[in-house]
Amino acid sequence: FSTISVHVNEEKDSVHEEIRSSVKSLCSEFPGQYWQKLDRESEYPTAFVQALTKSGYLSLLIPEKYGGSGLGLREACIVLEEIHRSGCNGGAAHAQMYTMGTILKHGSEEQKMAFLPKIATGELRLQAFGVSEPNSGTDTLSLETTAVKDGDSYII
Repeated sequence: FSTISVHVNEEKDSVHEEIRSSVKSLCSEFPGQYWQKLDRESEYPTAFVQALTKSGYLSLLIPEKYGGSGLGLREACIVLEEIHRSGCNGGAAHAQMYTMGTILKHGSEEQKMAFLPKIATGELRLQAFGVSEPNSGTDTLSLETTAVKDGDSYII
C-alpha cells in the first residue's frame, strides 16, 4: 500500500510541477509593464485572460466530459498561486474557474452540456457573482442571510 501511495504522490508532484512551470512560462509573456499600463488606463487584462483560456487553465475544474481538464481544486490553487508568484494578477481569472461550479453542482445535464463546453473554450464567460450584505461586504464568512427549506419553498 505505501508503495502505491508514494507512486501516486510522485505522479501528482510531477503534474503540479508541470503546471507551475507552464503557468510561469505563460506569465513571463505578461511583464510588469503590461500590468502597469492596464492599471494606468483602467483596462481589463483581455490578452492575459485569453492566454489562460487558450492554455486550458480556466477550464481546469471542468470535467473532461464537458471539455475541461477534470483536475481538482489543488491544481486550480496552484495555477492561481503561480500567476501571483510570477507577478501577474489572477483577479480577472479566478471567478471564471470557480463560478461554473454552480452549474456543475446544481445544473441539469442539459444545462451542463449547454454551458460547460462553452465555458471551457472561452466562448462563454461567467465572471460575476454577488455576495454582499450591509454588514459583510465581500467577507463571505460574515454573511448573515440564511435560506431555510419550507416544503417546496425557502424562507429567507
